[in-house]
Amino acid sequence: MKRLLATFVLLVAGPLALADGLESLETFMRTTQSARADFTQVVTSPTRDGQAARQKTSSGSFEFQRPGRFRFVYKKPFEQVIVADGQTLWFHDVDLNQVTRRSQARALGSTPAALLASAPDLQALRADFTLSSAPDQDGLQWVLAVPKAKDGQLQSVRVGLRDAQLAVLEILDGFGQRSVIRFSGLQANLQLPPSAFQFKPPAGVDVLSQ
Repeated sequence: MKRLLATFVLLVAGPLALADGLESLETFMRTTQSARADFTQVVTSPTRDGQAARQKTSSGSFEFQRPGRFRFVYKKPFEQVIVADGQTLWFHDVDLNQVTRRSQARALGSTPAALLASAPDLQALRADFTLSSAPDQDGLQWVLAVPKAKDGQLQSVRVGLRDAQLAVLEILDGFGQRSVIRFSGLQANLQLPPSAFQFKPPAGVDVLSQ
């Protein structure tokens, strides 16, 4: 009888005890204040005029520190650096010998970066995104984030989490291009040096302001 009762309780109450994607995202945002990881990004262009979709693969490293600081370093196939220092968003294209700087407040509101490092919790994210849990897939819990701004730059972002830690970002932009970023070797709550989120344009580069 006790076993039957215990089985009944697990069947009825067990699914309610499992965190959904939104709960896992909330946990990630509240408990992970900094992190470092490697990433691989695959960008797939939409099929047009009978031409097959094209894919481009890149890889590098990623670090973030809440609130609002992060660093993407693309190492292959082309070297690029993206740094947000809390005030300014810097983009350094090494091959072009060019740096672009933008106001971080204007640049990051409805972008995937807000999901990673800018917003402190789900309530803050909901100012810019409509959020909903998506079905579990590939051993991950998923959240669908749709930007409220209708400027056409971004259609949606799917966030995949494993054990309340970031695993995958799937980004669909306004042109139908899909980017899938997979994170590996994530280390949470590290003591990252302030220099990780500082950027000084190298001597001789062209600096553009937007």
